[in-house]
Amino acid sequence: MVKIGNLELGEFPLLLAPMEDVSDPPFRAVCKENGADLMYTEFISSEGLIRDAAKSVQKLDIFEYERPIGIQIFGSDIESMREAAAIAEAAGPDILDINYGCPVNKVACKGAGAGILLDIDKMVSMTAEIVKAVNIPVTVKTRLGWSQDTIRIVEVAERLQDVGIQAISIHARTRQQMYKGEADWSYLNKVKENPRLYIPVFGNGDIDSPEKALEYRNKYHVDGMMIGRASIGYPWIFNEIKHYFKTGENLPAPELAERIAVTRKHLDFSVKWKGEKQGILEMRRHYTNYFRGMPNFKPFRTRMVTADTYEEVSEILGEVQEVFADYQFS
Repeated sequence: MVKIGNLELGEFPLLLAPMEDVSDPPFRAVCKENGADLMYTEFISSEGLIRDAAKSVQKLDIFEYERPIGIQIFGSDIESMREAAAIAEAAGPDILDINYGCPVNKVACKGAGAGILLDIDKMVSMTAEIVKAVNIPVTVKTRLGWSQDTIRIVEVAERLQDVGIQAISIHARTRQQMYKGEADWSYLNKVKENPRLYIPVFGNGDIDSPEKALEYRNKYHVDGMMIGRASIGYPWIFNEIKHYFKTGENLPAPELAERIAVTRKHLDFSVKWKGEKQGILEMRRHYTNYFRGMPNFKPFRTRMVTADTYEEVSEILGEVQEVFADYQFS
């Protein structure tokens, strides 16, 4: 049984990665229904929380059916992160997560996210202060290092454990890699082999099929996996991996009716939560994967990603159901 604090997550939990403009409540809802064991919010700016910025505060929205749920924060100033941690805790999450992994320039080049990997001592000090500031388990998501020649992830995991974190998720790339090249999970195995390390280690990066999930679980001995990009528009991946672990067989691909039903549920929640304009805009990134592999689908996808109203998208989904009624996914 993998545990974070007193939270029991099962024998090999599958986590939904915190992804900016993706891991919102509507998306988390469909991932939870399809097997995600632990989910995190989109990352939230510590400065935004302190200033009571509307976008940051909205990201604190969590719902009872999502539990266990973690709120993730990022920032470069220790005192601001302490204050933000307290604000996030007041929203009632089960876990507080610290983002030390975001590689984008506007975050990392300001010393937040993966930027803090250039100052491990500050990373440890900040983590220690956040752990002291809250009464819920603190976890960390990070990368292997800033660059290939600065990887110190075994030391980092141990030092963060020693100041009180209760789990670590590691994206097996450096910041310089961004999302390119192959994730190197061999470093995660080295972290797990550290005899002083006792907290759960979750692997992240390149898990896009049940077969790869099983191979990496057996090869690198992590305690669970965090899945990000492969879940976008395809929340079924969590249950597919679990089924494959148990049986060695693949679940049948979701049929068109199920894909449309989940797309509608996701769309309805998105519009309800963010308003029609923003809700429709942020759904656009999901359509390609919801209907991946369908022949001659491009004209429908183009219409969906340019539609401006809920009624338009709903009508297009209805057309898709009629036109492709006999299509079988493999």
